[in-house]
Amino acid sequence: MPVQSTLRPSADSLARLANAYARHRPLVQRALTVSFVFYVIASTYRGFSARPASSASSASKRKGKATGKDADGATKPRVAVDALFYQRLSRILRIVIPSIRSKEALLLFMHSSLLIFRTVISLYVAALDGKIVASLVRAQPVPFLLNILRWLLVAIPATWTNSWLSYVQNKLALAYRTRLTQEVMRQYLGDEADPQDLKVFYKLANLDDRIKNPDQMITHDIQRFSTHLAAIYANVAKPVLDVILYNYQLSQNVGAEGLVLLTVLVQASAALLRALTPAFGQYTALSAQLAGNLRHTHSRLAEFAEEVAFFGGEEAEKVLVEREYAGLVKHENRVLRKRWWHGCVEEGIVKWLWGSFGLCICAIPVFFKLPGVAALDMGGRTEGFVTNRRLLLSASDAFGRVMYSYKDLSELAGYTTRVATLLETMADVRKGRFEKALVSSASVEENAKILRGRGVVLESEEIQFENVPIVTPNGDILVRSLSFYVKPGQHLLIVGPNGCGKSSLFRILGGLWPVYGGIVRKPPASQFILIPQRPYLSLGTLRDQVIYPHSKEDMEARGITDEDLRAILAVVQMENIIEREGGWDAAREWREALSGGDQQKLAWARLFYHKPKYAVLDEATSLVPPDMEGMMMEHATRLGITLLTVSHRPSLWKYHSMILQYDGQGGYVFTKLDAEKRLALQQEKEALDLKLLEVPKMKARLAELQELAAERTRV
Repeated sequence: MPVQSTLRPSADSLARLANAYARHRPLVQRALTVSFVFYVIASTYRGFSARPASSASSASKRKGKATGKDADGATKPRVAVDALFYQRLSRILRIVIPSIRSKEALLLFMHSSLLIFRTVISLYVAALDGKIVASLVRAQPVPFLLNILRWLLVAIPATWTNSWLSYVQNKLALAYRTRLTQEVMRQYLGDEADPQDLKVFYKLANLDDRIKNPDQMITHDIQRFSTHLAAIYANVAKPVLDVILYNYQLSQNVGAEGLVLLTVLVQASAALLRALTPAFGQYTALSAQLAGNLRHTHSRLAEFAEEVAFFGGEEAEKVLVEREYAGLVKHENRVLRKRWWHGCVEEGIVKWLWGSFGLCICAIPVFFKLPGVAALDMGGRTEGFVTNRRLLLSASDAFGRVMYSYKDLSELAGYTTRVATLLETMADVRKGRFEKALVSSASVEENAKILRGRGVVLESEEIQFENVPIVTPNGDILVRSLSFYVKPGQHLLIVGPNGCGKSSLFRILGGLWPVYGGIVRKPPASQFILIPQRPYLSLGTLRDQVIYPHSKEDMEARGITDEDLRAILAVVQMENIIEREGGWDAAREWREALSGGDQQKLAWARLFYHKPKYAVLDEATSLVPPDMEGMMMEHATRLGITLLTVSHRPSLWKYHSMILQYDGQGGYVFTKLDAEKRLALQQEKEALDLKLLEVPKMKARLAELQELAAERTRV
């Protein structure tokens, strides 16, 4: 018993301790308030700072399964609010906000100022609420009406601020999108200031497997990223500021002790909520990817509608579309289920549990006598409770938005991954680094050695290949070592079976495919024009089809008029199209308005307009009459254009002096072309083929005659 009496504090000790605390309470209050501010900032920083990968993913990496691919072999984007996310976001921020003097920085400053101003108005409105209710409790009509007048007056700057906030945030999102789109398009389609013509848009689609739908990334994903980036600032900075200001004012009314207790309870429940929050960022990125796949499937169906219709492939295409849609719906249903139970838990904790905590805190001045606070009447207590309740609701809403902001940040991480993947892949493509699934033969040591090599490309007036391998993007080696040359004026005919490397040769000449060895001497790509079997017709006027890719201003700068273009169309016997279609400025979907033969002749007119040194013809005369074919070939020769022609028409042989013939087995023959001799041999071969076709019939007839002769002999 004596021991217990010494351990139990006496009433005098408690009184002295209470008096000491009351004397130093202002200092304690300030210390607790300052500590609370630092705690809010530090906890927010920790919450949004880089996080390590989950244990599950770490375990999968240890097992060797973290290849970045799912069961179907499709690359999964890495989505998390981690160091990689902040690294990617910082690179993109340097694009969208290039300097502190930029328009985007000014909009961000305006946005910040408006957010602070709205918080100040909210604090004033909270105090005004308490005064209005207090005047009602005290039955004071004049103060009540004056407070209502103040309420109406404060509504003017409040509504102005809210409208301006929405306007500036949307302008900020649009400014971000504009900056980012300009940078992406500069890399994707090139820039006039960039001396390198890297054809990134082509290589991204044909030489690399990482980006399946760049159209969706450039349009939809950049738009969603910009919107989320503009909103995330308001969803993070404003709530954090509100939490600090509202709780500071609340601590002045109910004491910092209650604020500390409330913080402990809220943080404990918030930790539980964070632990139960699903990976919404990864879900967002996967949703965007699945939606892009579905859109790509529909776009392919629209692009190849004629072929599908002729083959009757509606059911097969329907299966493909339904498969993509089913995958998207399955994923969205999964996300909806996750959001449903997460919403239940979130509302239960944020709205109801935190609300009960707040009511208890607001009741402290009513049930307890705070040191240094004078006694209040019913109106004063009511005013304090309403004001504190309003402040607490605002602080709770702000803290809830801080919690929600991590979900918003996770969604931003999803779109950041998509946009950063696009930028990183384009950067790799510009450096000649590609990731593409290779054929099985590429792993053979001899083939792998060729794929690891790199050739030399030199600028020259002539075309010359020295021991150059012809390799497809998927690593299939068509020709191990190709050597030939083309001098200006020496038209080259290229023949061979399908898939032997005829078109591949042109892609190397155009700088579209990398050179894996040897030496390539060729003029710059601007001195080549390709005319495929189905020419490309751009969106625009009739004039644009002839002068593409020039504009009307470029044409006039070269001293060429519409009459000159008419003369060019007359060469290909198409001058009547000008009046038929409504003049040079008539705009059509020209691929639908013109027949296949007219499209090919229009492509030849484009060739005669540009007059390059070399023209690559890939079955470019297959739909025009033979006499027109000869006229166009001869006119190109008169213009000094050297032709590299892929064609199976014997009628074109006489216009070429050299021939490159593939055998389809990796071999080739390059020699002079004696058109007359080759044509005679071809005709002799065709005659022999016809005679050989008659041999079975002659044998059958001979057998019939022998049988008839045998019957007559027996008779």
